[in-house]
Amino acid sequence: MCGIVGILGREPVAPALVEALKRLEYRGYDSAGLATLEKGRLTRVRASGKLRNLEDKLAAAPLSGLVGIAHTRWATHGRPTEANAHPHASAGLAVVHNGIIENFRELREELSAKGHVFATETDSEAVAHLVAEERRSGAGPREAVASALTRLHGAFALAFLFDGEEDLLIGARRGAPLAAGWGRDGVYLGSDALALAPFAHTIAYLEEGDHVVLTRDKITFYDAAGRETERRRQPLQAGAFLVDKGNHRHFMAKEIAEQPEVVGRTLSHYLDLAAGKVRLPFDLPFDAEKLSRVTISACGTAYYAGLIGRYWIERHARLAVEIDIASEFRYREAPLPAHGLTILVSQSGETADTLAALRYAKAQGQHILSIVNVETSTIARESDTAALTLAGPEIGVASTKAFTCQLAVFAALAIALGRARGVLSEEDEQRLVRELAATPGQMAAALAREAEIEPVARDVARASSVLYLGRGAAYPLALEGALKLKELSYIHAEGYAAGELKHGPIALIDYAMPVIVLAPPDATLEKTVSNLQEVAARGGHLILIGSAAARAAAASELAGFIELPEISSAFAPLVYAIPVQLLAYHAAVFMGKDVDQPRNLAKSVTVE
Repeated sequence: MCGIVGILGREPVAPALVEALKRLEYRGYDSAGLATLEKGRLTRVRASGKLRNLEDKLAAAPLSGLVGIAHTRWATHGRPTEANAHPHASAGLAVVHNGIIENFRELREELSAKGHVFATETDSEAVAHLVAEERRSGAGPREAVASALTRLHGAFALAFLFDGEEDLLIGARRGAPLAAGWGRDGVYLGSDALALAPFAHTIAYLEEGDHVVLTRDKITFYDAAGRETERRRQPLQAGAFLVDKGNHRHFMAKEIAEQPEVVGRTLSHYLDLAAGKVRLPFDLPFDAEKLSRVTISACGTAYYAGLIGRYWIERHARLAVEIDIASEFRYREAPLPAHGLTILVSQSGETADTLAALRYAKAQGQHILSIVNVETSTIARESDTAALTLAGPEIGVASTKAFTCQLAVFAALAIALGRARGVLSEEDEQRLVRELAATPGQMAAALAREAEIEPVARDVARASSVLYLGRGAAYPLALEGALKLKELSYIHAEGYAAGELKHGPIALIDYAMPVIVLAPPDATLEKTVSNLQEVAARGGHLILIGSAAARAAAASELAGFIELPEISSAFAPLVYAIPVQLLAYHAAVFMGKDVDQPRNLAKSVTVE
């Protein structure tokens, strides 16, 4: 969610802090700020809105400090104003914070009673005052932070800067990611390896409950009990994290276009094409034949990937699957059976609700498998097995290529489980692997239809409400299509199982509301066409996404038709995701929206 950077350098750090913040823009933010020591004294510069507003302030009044902290904020407590922007300060120290301090109200009341005056509406400011109170009692910087940490409830990553301490940064984490880095020109703190890639050659992630003390000569880690400890150092190759838009107008456009490549790359990690088999790059830490049930939990777009994965696992592995939104899962206190497998899905591997679901399932004795895009993430590290998606960095806040790579992993996993359980024959496996291996090429063919999709998107952009319909595995894709349109264009949209049309949504049908029907070539195509004709009979504004055969079967007047190639039905959502994404993208571009950073959204949601 929010982004944190700290630098102890040998040259003025403000330009590097801003560069690092730019690399964290993909997380989503509504304000930004930094603090440096100018002649030993804390100096803060903050601005609401985009980073360019902060850059303008720095251009007017440059900073020369050699140590500093910086932050991009996504509001959780308090409005997205300059006053509420980080860093927050109190009595000679500044702090930046990612997460939520759940007991901040109690801390504010306690500290206010001791004479502390609060200047913001945020929970984060309580941390600054709490550490300042410890300093008032005579504690040194590290001791003050360590003591304050024991009082904090919630999830956080923190970085501290102290007046007069030209050779000191302190960081801490509980439930939100934070890494320390070593570079040729200094030492670093960051909530994301992407932010540190241009500067650090080596990083180490803080473990749960750690805090870390950085000086130019040494980085010292302390565990949750306050004992000095070591954390694994790993090389960080800057080139692996460099991203730009290339010839595309937006990162999202680039990432949509990359999908045939990254899905192909992901599939090559899981398929032995020569043998026509799935070869998982890890050993399953359980006997697939003894599995009693699969439980899937995720949030947002990853949840819709899980819904599609449920169809595939039930069909190809004949395993019962239950799926729940991660923010609801653990609060239901669902009983989980012995010999059960829980699959968690997260692009960042840091999603707070999904991590909480993982820990709940682990406490219930479940086997834990995660599908993540970041190998070093908390969810990956805490899982028995991490199934990696090879999507590369996804900068656009609205997920595209991460989603289809998650689908690719689910497809391979479903086949592997089916084969291991004796449900699929060798011939079945080879057929499914061939069909799955064909999807990157079919996705490229779908991308080639972009010029036909754009005018349909302009039509959709004029609507105030949109309905998406699908059956089978196309139903979750209808949900994802509606979500993408909402995220990017701010148009109200709903996804429905097409069979539910007569149970309520049909009352909404009129000539002004687009009804987008996903009609892949599966066993439910005939019934989907029947639903389409019900909409047509009521004068609905129909848009069909399907093959020429689906169009012929529809035999109805359409407001728009996006033709896709004839493909196998087994893994059609991988291909049909392309027009769904392009439709939302072009509608938002036509409306002048910020497609890479939609309002109020964050890429990595590290608070509940």
